[in-house]
Amino acid sequence: MKRVTVRDQIPEIYGKILEAGPELQKVLGDTLSELVKLRVSYLNGCAFCVDKHTQDALSQGESQQRLFLLAVWHEAPAHFTDAERAALELVDQITRLGEHGVSDEAYAAVAEHYSERETAALILAAAHMNLLNRVGVTTHLHPPVRRSS
Repeated sequence: MKRVTVRDQIPEIYGKILEAGPELQKVLGDTLSELVKLRVSYLNGCAFCVDKHTQDALSQGESQQRLFLLAVWHEAPAHFTDAERAALELVDQITRLGEHGVSDEAYAAVAEHYSERETAALILAAAHMNLLNRVGVTTHLHPPVRRSS
């Protein structure tokens, strides 16, 4: 069944939603921003967003190893900084909000490493990516097939 293309049906709203991404990235920086987008997309099973943000992260110089290990970041602590691990834990809890909410411990760990503005941007970045994942998964937005040469 063909599903609606949200971008085409309500471009005035969808465009405004997309505008938030670059603004949040300015606060968080390229590396953390892409880690957040990818982690949320892994958890939500959004193939389109995993593909897009993997490509974006690689083009910004992120290593393939860290991108592969992001799916199991708890098991690869040496590959992520303390600040990144705190951010990823918060992002995981925000994305899985219905399971247990967001713990005081996760929030406090983020507050140790990030300013209030950065913490706010981190919360919004996770929520923003969750919104985009829900649109992508619901509408069956799929990544293009790329053939390696």
